[in-house]
Amino acid sequence: MKLAPLPWITLLYQLICHTQQTALRPYPASEVDSPFMAIGRGSTIRRALVQSCSDLIFCQGALLDTVQRQGLYKDSKRFVDMSLKHDQETTLKNFRKMMSDSGEKPSKAVVRKFVEENFEFVSETESWTPTDFNQSPTFLNTIKDTKVKKFAKSLVSLWPLLGRRIKDSVKTDPKRHSLIPVPEGFIVPGGRFREIYYWDSYWIIEGLLISEMKNTAKGMLTNLAYFIKNYGFIPNGSRVYYLNRSQPPLFTMMVGLYMDYTNDQAWLASNVEYIEKEMMFWLDTRTLTITKSGSTYQLAHYGTRSNTPRPESYAEDLETCKRVEDDVGKQACYNALKTACETGWDFSLRWIFDKQGGINSNLSDIDSQRVVPADLNAFLCTSFRLLSGFYGQLGNSAKQTQWAAKADLWQKNMETVLYNEADGIWYDYDYNLGKQRKYFFPSNLAPLWTGCYDKTKKDEQGKKAVEYLKRQGIDKFMGGIPTSLQRSGEQWDLPNAWPPLQEFVVLGLYNTGNEEAKAMARDMANRWLTSNMKGFEHSKAMYEKYDAVEVGEYGGGGEYAVQLGFGWTNGVALSFIKEFHSNENQRGTASRNILSGFFNKYSYIVGFSSLALLRAM
Repeated sequence: MKLAPLPWITLLYQLICHTQQTALRPYPASEVDSPFMAIGRGSTIRRALVQSCSDLIFCQGALLDTVQRQGLYKDSKRFVDMSLKHDQETTLKNFRKMMSDSGEKPSKAVVRKFVEENFEFVSETESWTPTDFNQSPTFLNTIKDTKVKKFAKSLVSLWPLLGRRIKDSVKTDPKRHSLIPVPEGFIVPGGRFREIYYWDSYWIIEGLLISEMKNTAKGMLTNLAYFIKNYGFIPNGSRVYYLNRSQPPLFTMMVGLYMDYTNDQAWLASNVEYIEKEMMFWLDTRTLTITKSGSTYQLAHYGTRSNTPRPESYAEDLETCKRVEDDVGKQACYNALKTACETGWDFSLRWIFDKQGGINSNLSDIDSQRVVPADLNAFLCTSFRLLSGFYGQLGNSAKQTQWAAKADLWQKNMETVLYNEADGIWYDYDYNLGKQRKYFFPSNLAPLWTGCYDKTKKDEQGKKAVEYLKRQGIDKFMGGIPTSLQRSGEQWDLPNAWPPLQEFVVLGLYNTGNEEAKAMARDMANRWLTSNMKGFEHSKAMYEKYDAVEVGEYGGGGEYAVQLGFGWTNGVALSFIKEFHSNENQRGTASRNILSGFFNKYSYIVGFSSLALLRAM
């Protein structure tokens, strides 16, 4: 039997976790930093029930549970994206009356009637054409191939179709909506994703900058900084039900892109505190201490504190975790699902463990917290180095030195724990078993993309990466680089190919400067563009993901149908076109190395104390 919380406890919880003011806290570092403690579903610690957020309609409570269990909609997200016809108090009062009148066991028809009378699906945003949109940016004139140029122009023309701005009605009465109001217009991914998504924004911003839409890119960054200012971190997306988790921490790298194009020192000076605040969020709440050969190493993992079903995938989570019999086990299962969503890879065999620690199981055995991911730590390592450069540019040598040292330490820890000398790449690490997970994922090459490795070995790293990819047979896939080499039915596995992962590998290879790696990068980029162009020619749409086996076909699997739009797909395609089909590279060397353009431009500003930083690069 579930006991209702005492009123004062509920009030206290709302004061602490109010969705319009403060972010929910994930696991404190003290709960996960022991090298002798199993984490994730291997932990024996009994934890309190932690909801998605404090909202009693969109995040938790009997109303959400009753409606979502009825399966009124094919996609659970539809209900929590609806708006209230009445205020929250009236809606909850109407719900209690409905439950009382039906003897606490309402039929599906009764629940449907209640929803129709109290909720409505209305647009919370309005279409928005960015003021700096130009259908024919000068970048297009640098493209050599006429067919590619036509395709690039079509991609640029998609930006206004994805432009959104929050309606005034949402800003004036936010509690009737799950959407979080933000100050600036933004570009959405597309399809069912009608709001801002954290890591999608990196490639959207990259595409906007290539399209010469600097003000729109600035607005995207300002919105993300707004989240940090108000919640202490950047949530998965701009809905209150996402306030229990983040996504891959790419904000600092987004700022690096923007600064490379604009040198907007005023924006940087006004927002550097939020960049640092987000870095501290990850360091304070998402780090582990790993013991290896008697020494300890700090690295990061993904992890949310919340252990209830996702409001936007409520029915799906109930189904996934139903074979777990005890409540503690179910909570751990829900927590692992939410943590996997924080990775951005929801879902994949990458987060699944059989009894031997392998991947021969299914989503019911997901245990994502125990993974120390190669890509996450590469993102943080480069973000620390960029933040050091930002502070150096702003004249704060103490902060510059502090963050440079953190970047150096992170790179060393990655080399010790994650790097595999024999294979020449970085593997994820199983914290509970204390060993690398030696499976192919494109994330194994993410440090090459971010530049977080020993640059004196660039040519050697490029050569080893090519050999590794050939051994895995990745060069045989004509539709793109697959997300894994196993078919699981999940969308972040074979045969799907995702745009961000193409950039990890392609630009990562190219960054090394090794001639064979550069040749493979060009070939892989052209295969990806061919698949994009073939699909676009057939459907006049860009897909969220593609099929690595069938050229031009969209990907499948997962919890929802393939989505069209699509923000990050457009951004990666424009990136590859500029890199491999343009006479003029707008950012010089920076397009081949996230760090190089920024530091080539600003190294003279940061002075003598930057020498250690630059040597590390």
